[in-house]
Amino acid sequence: MDDIPLSTLYTVLVILIVLSGFFSSAETSLMAINRYRLKHLANSGHRGARIAQNLLARPDRLIGLILLGNNMVNILAATIASLIAIRLFGSSGIWISTLIMTVVVLIFAEVAPKTLAAIHPERVAFPAAFVLVVLLKVLNPVVWMVNALANVLLKPFGVKMDVEALERLNREELRTLVTEGGQISNAHQRMLVNILDLEHATVDDIMVPRGEIVGIDLEDDWEDILAQLSQTVYTRLPVYRETLDNVVGLLHIRAVIAKLTLGGLKFEDLRRAVSRPYFVPEGTSLTQQLLEFQSRERRMALVVDEYGDIQGLVTLDDILEEIVGEYTDEGRERSHSIRCLDDGSYLVDGSVSLRTLNRKLGWELPFEEAHTLGGLMLEEIQAIPTGKCSIRVGAHTMTIMDIRDNAIHKVLIKPDQE
Repeated sequence: MDDIPLSTLYTVLVILIVLSGFFSSAETSLMAINRYRLKHLANSGHRGARIAQNLLARPDRLIGLILLGNNMVNILAATIASLIAIRLFGSSGIWISTLIMTVVVLIFAEVAPKTLAAIHPERVAFPAAFVLVVLLKVLNPVVWMVNALANVLLKPFGVKMDVEALERLNREELRTLVTEGGQISNAHQRMLVNILDLEHATVDDIMVPRGEIVGIDLEDDWEDILAQLSQTVYTRLPVYRETLDNVVGLLHIRAVIAKLTLGGLKFEDLRRAVSRPYFVPEGTSLTQQLLEFQSRERRMALVVDEYGDIQGLVTLDDILEEIVGEYTDEGRERSHSIRCLDDGSYLVDGSVSLRTLNRKLGWELPFEEAHTLGGLMLEEIQAIPTGKCSIRVGAHTMTIMDIRDNAIHKVLIKPDQE
C-alpha cells in the first residue's frame, strides 16, 4: 500500500464517499416515495417506477443490499483515510482521520444526500433503482444470506414480512388521504368523503317519513287519481288501498305517461303498470342499500320496522344526493324547508332530517336515537307538547312554532352567537 500514490488514494476516497452518499440517498428516497403514486406510474408504463416497485416488494432484501453496500464503502473509505493520515502525520494520523472522516461522512454521505432524497424522492429513487437492481443480481447470494440470518433473529419476536398490510388503508386513513390530497378539487373531495360517510348513515336518516309519503290510493275516485298523476312532481309513487299498510306496489309515471297524455289511461292500465313493492329493513346502511338498488335494478324502496310496518320511503336519488348534493326537484323542495331569517335564526320543518341539517349548516345535532328534528325535540321533551315551548340542544335554542296532530311542524332554531 505504501507504493500507491497519495493522489490515487485521494481519488478512491472521494469515489467511496460519493458511493456512500448514493446508498444513503437511495435508501431514503425509496422509503419516502409515495407508494400510491409509484403504483400509478408503474401501471402507466414508467420503467423506473416499475423497477422501484419491484424492489420495494421485498423491503428486507432492498434494505439488506443498501446497508451491505453502504457499510462496505464506509469501512473501505475509513481504512483509506487512515492510510493517508498515517503517511502525512504518522501514528497520530489515526485520530485525525477519524475526526475528519466523521464530519465528511456525516455531511457529504449522510445528511446532504438524505435531505435531497427526502425532498425529491422520485428524482433520486428512479435512477437509483436501475443501479440497485444490477447490484442485487451481483450480490444476491450475500444479500440472501444476510437476510436469512436477520429473519432468524426476528422470528422469535413474531415479525413477519407483509408488505400488502403496510399499504392497506382503513376508512379514516383514506379520509385523511382524500382531504389532505392537494391535487384534488374541493368538490371532488366532498364527494369522496361523502361516499366514505355512507357507511355511517342508514336509510332511517334520509327516508321520507311515513306521514309525508305521497302515493296513489286506488280507492279514490278515478278522476282524482288522474288529476294526481297529471300534477305530481314525483317520477315514482307507491300505490296502496286506503292505507299505506295495504301497499300494492310502486308506479313509475313513465309507464303510464303516454296514455295519460292522450287521455286514454284506464284503471286496468294503471294496475298493470304497478310493479311489485320492494321492502328494506330499518337500520340498513346507505352503502349496503346503494349496492342493493344496483343489484336489484330498483330505484325506490319502502322502509319497514321489525314488525313489517312501513316507516318511510327511500329512493336511489336520496342516496346519490348524499354524495353529490341535491339535484332533483324533491331534494330542492326539502332544502326549502330550511329557511334562514334576517336575525340569523332558522325556521325549519319538523320533518327535516338531522343529517340534512348537520350537513347543510355545519351543526352537530345528535341523530343516534331520533332521525328528524321533530323526533329529536320529542326525544328531549319526553312528552307531546300542547303548545309553544323551547328547549336547548347543544349550542342551539329550539322553539316549537307550530304543532298539529301531535306532530311538530315548524321549529325556530337560534344558534349561539360566537
